[in-house]
Amino acid sequence: MKAIRRFHVRTVLPEPLAPLGTLASNLRWSWHSRTRDLFRDIDRRQWEAVSHDPVALLASLSAHELDALSRDEAFVARVREAAEGLQRYLEAPQWFQSWTEQAHGPAAIAYFSAEFGITSVLPQYSGGLGILAGDHLKSASDLGVPIVGIGLFYKTGYFSQSLSGDGWQQETYPVLDPDNLPLSLVREADGTPALVSLRLPEGRVLRAHIWKAQVGRVPLLLLDSDVDGNDDAARDLTNRLYGGGGDHRLQQEMLLGIGGVRALRIWSRLTDAPEPEVYHCNEGHAGLLGLERISELVTQRGLTFDEALEAVRAGTVFTTHTPVPAGIDRFGVDQVRRFLGGDCGLPGVPVESVLPLGAEDYDGGAAGVFNMAVMGLRLAQRANGVSQLHGKVSRGMFDGLWPGFDDDEVPITSITNGVHAPTWMDPRVVELAQRYVGGENVRHADGWDHVASIPSEEIWHLKRQLRAQLVEDVRGRVHDAWVARGASEAELGWTQEILDPDVLTIGFARRVPTYKRLTLMLRDPARLRRLLLDPDRPVQLVIAGKAHPADDTGKKLIQQMVQFADDPKIRHRIVFLPNYDIAMAQQLYPGCDVWLNNPLRPFEACGTSGMKAALNGGLNLSILDGWWDEWFDGQNGWAIPTADQSSSAAGAVMDEDRRDDLESAALYDLIESHVRALFYDRDAEGLPQRWMSMVSHTLGTLGPKVLATRMVRDYVTQLYAPAALASRARSADSYAQARELASYEHSARSAFGEIRVDHVDSEGVRDTPQVGDRIRVKADVWLGSLSADAVQVQVVYGRASESDELSEVQSAPLTHVEAYDGSRHRFEGEVVLSRTGAFGYTVRVLPRHEGLASAAELGLVVNA
Repeated sequence: MKAIRRFHVRTVLPEPLAPLGTLASNLRWSWHSRTRDLFRDIDRRQWEAVSHDPVALLASLSAHELDALSRDEAFVARVREAAEGLQRYLEAPQWFQSWTEQAHGPAAIAYFSAEFGITSVLPQYSGGLGILAGDHLKSASDLGVPIVGIGLFYKTGYFSQSLSGDGWQQETYPVLDPDNLPLSLVREADGTPALVSLRLPEGRVLRAHIWKAQVGRVPLLLLDSDVDGNDDAARDLTNRLYGGGGDHRLQQEMLLGIGGVRALRIWSRLTDAPEPEVYHCNEGHAGLLGLERISELVTQRGLTFDEALEAVRAGTVFTTHTPVPAGIDRFGVDQVRRFLGGDCGLPGVPVESVLPLGAEDYDGGAAGVFNMAVMGLRLAQRANGVSQLHGKVSRGMFDGLWPGFDDDEVPITSITNGVHAPTWMDPRVVELAQRYVGGENVRHADGWDHVASIPSEEIWHLKRQLRAQLVEDVRGRVHDAWVARGASEAELGWTQEILDPDVLTIGFARRVPTYKRLTLMLRDPARLRRLLLDPDRPVQLVIAGKAHPADDTGKKLIQQMVQFADDPKIRHRIVFLPNYDIAMAQQLYPGCDVWLNNPLRPFEACGTSGMKAALNGGLNLSILDGWWDEWFDGQNGWAIPTADQSSSAAGAVMDEDRRDDLESAALYDLIESHVRALFYDRDAEGLPQRWMSMVSHTLGTLGPKVLATRMVRDYVTQLYAPAALASRARSADSYAQARELASYEHSARSAFGEIRVDHVDSEGVRDTPQVGDRIRVKADVWLGSLSADAVQVQVVYGRASESDELSEVQSAPLTHVEAYDGSRHRFEGEVVLSRTGAFGYTVRVLPRHEGLASAAELGLVVNA
């Protein structure tokens, strides 16, 4: 029998326990161990049964149990203390408040992302992008940075992973009821749900409610299309994360970007929160937010499209997370016309003005394609990759947007990702660090140099406890996984003997696209078996990962790994754990001695799992890619040598096999000859002193670098603050600078086709030039309709190759000396010879305007 109506009945807490409702609804509990302990101590068995979910725990308690708790004076005192602690956390000035007094930081920042990984209780993430977004919000909360997050609420999240009897990944989609989650519905003053709406083709309307998750100080707004009044297709739009392609994905991104801005306006109106000065687009999924902001300025401020575009760009930050074009969302031009043109078009934003923003109109681009990352870059004045290497890769990947500039001049900078220490450090590691480093320093960059004072034996014994904790967790998970695969209890006694808390433990867990090479370790199965079963120095492996539901290649890799690990001879030394999520990761990182990462270089944009392992006293064993390329120093782990692809006539497939063979052999060599040798080399007290020296060095040097608080401070100081200043300058005096810059850009784009460098000469070059000599460079330039103060003329110089290609390039400005013959101008300046070897120089003309963040911003240049 089915109900014809359904509604949710909330728990009514006795007055002494009322603060528990506030504590449960603020997701700070997900990284605040004392608050979690408070809920755990209500009923430890039930706490485990509800998977550490405070909201579910409170809902499961009977009135009798609540009444008994309310009369427990000691418990009520703990509740009151926890509530007061949360209030102090929310109100106390933090780093941002002291910094912004001098720097005049942004009043508010909007952070858009397609996924957010805050806690396993709120499964709105698939992998690294979402976990990074969650850590960003948590660290912004800890630092007092005024961020508001914007995303979508996915009713079935990503998916729940299990395995078939033969090891094939299976997906299920448990339905999430927002009323049973730490969410609250945003309502209008009259109590009705706030509503966002968008126009769709064929006269359809897409409506969405707004759920709010409170992440410490930070509100996270999640749009939900499962709303009465929507048709079935619209109601299902936010059903799954990355669950559809084509029109479905485009509509999701319209709701995230366009609807997200509208949700922000509702939120500001209802709460009197300041309107954001900076809009951070975390990957291209939310890129359409810029179009809605342009529409607002056109319709409300009287700007033209081009003027509004300049105003919007100033306050927009775009972060790219992919180093491969295949990872970018691309839509057909006809699709975009259908969903963003005609009756669906945004007021003041003609679709013919939208299409060029995402056009791949550069060498190597595809016609008829609308590229979301390209649009993101064109709608943002500031952009970044997520590690130093990824920034370099991104500059090469997108250099077609800035023709005429060398890759290192492409205006995409780098801010290396970080991780939220209180979330990912085991509480016992935190407690040990606090005793020696200091209470607050665990989540900031101070005091980590004191790690060397922690006695080695304390770290070693703690790591053994954490290994034992992981072993216990793994045994339970493997048992449950085999039951789900069809095994009976009678044949699962072996699961209580898998792994050993005294054996070197290597972890590998991540998404399973091909480039992450889950099965690289299986290239030589016999050699791996010998490593696992060595009687004196054994190794054990804990592996986890999810493949995208549509990725059969990734699923085959998982099946290959599972079938290898199923072998009764080795299954006590290697396990594959299904349904990798935050809760599992929080057991894996502390319990592993070594974290393995072997992607194809340079396809790992950053990778943060190794950072989390490092904060728990783990050492990294990784290809030099992402963050590891940047911070590996020879003493904090091991670098797997990268094999360059050969150019043999055998072809690309043979090259890939040869590369994988070489790199897997190098991996085996490192484990056999270095990793396990150090781990099992013990002194008279049974301590591996050289191993512990590396652990101590890792904590002391990587600790302050890998923190997400460092990352968020970098975003604030390097990107958010400059964007806020630029946005203020654009909007001052009724958007005077935006109007002026739009006019200037129009003139410059017309005129740069006419500009030419007619003549270049130099004085002071003797027959045998020496370091320290000065060369005077003179350039005659035809500027056409532009004045001399509308451009900058530079001499660009560096080391010259035999083909006259410049490297190690520097530039210096040339000064305007005179105008003659109408539009001809003389520019002059000096270059000091500062290095030996082949030297070369050239001259170029660039745009000049106070509103430009870099000379390359407009992509205009005339080279001599």
